[in-house]
Amino acid sequence: MSAIAKKICLVGDFGVGKTSLIRRFVDRSFSDRYLSTVGVKISRKLVELSGEGAQGSTSVQLVIWDLEGDTKFKAISATHLQGASGIIIVSDVTRYETVENARSHIDLCAKIDPKSWVVVALNKADLIDAEQMVKFTKLCNFTDRPLVIGTYQTSAKTGEAVDLIFQQLAAKMILPA
Repeated sequence: MSAIAKKICLVGDFGVGKTSLIRRFVDRSFSDRYLSTVGVKISRKLVELSGEGAQGSTSVQLVIWDLEGDTKFKAISATHLQGASGIIIVSDVTRYETVENARSHIDLCAKIDPKSWVVVALNKADLIDAEQMVKFTKLCNFTDRPLVIGTYQTSAKTGEAVDLIFQQLAAKMILPA
């Protein structure tokens, strides 16, 4: 039995936790030691999808591209996003400007590939209180963007909603609507 392969890109500003989310999902690990991603790092993970729309279960090989963080000086390369079936936009809720930048990341991704499904991860949710998180969740209400399938509070440190964002994106890419 072969698995369907799908490319997912993680996009966001420098230092928002893209690599940490991938490590938590793929390796089930977390480290406070931070090394900046240079260029692209590619990871793979096989996931099983079952449920509504699936006949039995479906194996999906996620090919996860960890893209170097966007900064004022260096933008995300359009060539890296091409061919992606799904994109996870990552923001750091302890840095307001990265949450504000989520909309511009979504717009860039939609311009490059208007068929890619998008999930927004409000990362580092373990570091702020519930009241602040409600404010960020309202700010990141992207109902005007049809390809955004959801906004999730995540924590690479605790694992909160990490599997969920990858599973939701994989299901949307594979299973019929």
